[in-house]
Amino acid sequence: MRLKVASIAAVVLVGTSALAAGLLGTRSPAVGGDQNCTASDGRIVVDLEKHTLALCDRDHLVAAFAVRLGRGGIGKTREGDGKTPVGTYSLGEPRPSTRYGTFIPIDFPTAEQKKKGYTGSAVGVHGPPRLVKWMGSLVNTFDSSDGCVGVARDAEIQTIAEWVRAASVRTIELR
Repeated sequence: MRLKVASIAAVVLVGTSALAAGLLGTRSPAVGGDQNCTASDGRIVVDLEKHTLALCDRDHLVAAFAVRLGRGGIGKTREGDGKTPVGTYSLGEPRPSTRYGTFIPIDFPTAEQKKKGYTGSAVGVHGPPRLVKWMGSLVNTFDSSDGCVGVARDAEIQTIAEWVRAASVRTIELR
């Protein structure tokens, strides 16, 4: 246990030092009109290149957040590949999570993707891991999820979950 805590502390120290030295770039998305909110309904739109998640009410941007993605990149096709899926999916009901505070399930793979041999489970939008939530926005410095879309703060995932519930939004577009 001491080794694990020491390892985590070392990673945090190195990462914080590298950020302070300017060796690593942090992602802070523009929360302006460059978000692509064009749909006939309300939905969550994740810009995989810009690492942003936008709450879109048709063509109106409600809010936007920086996100981290799967450590394996994008284009998930199989369980355990560490990649974030690309496409349009249904969302499940936001639920409490002991690991992330709040978890909003993404229905991956779709029936069509299953026919093509895609596998996977437990993909979703979630808050920061409980162990490192104190790091705030630094949580999003690296793509570190198992294939999910993660935000850095509990307040952010709560805003997203409340919006999903209130607006009855059940679609996420990962592009």
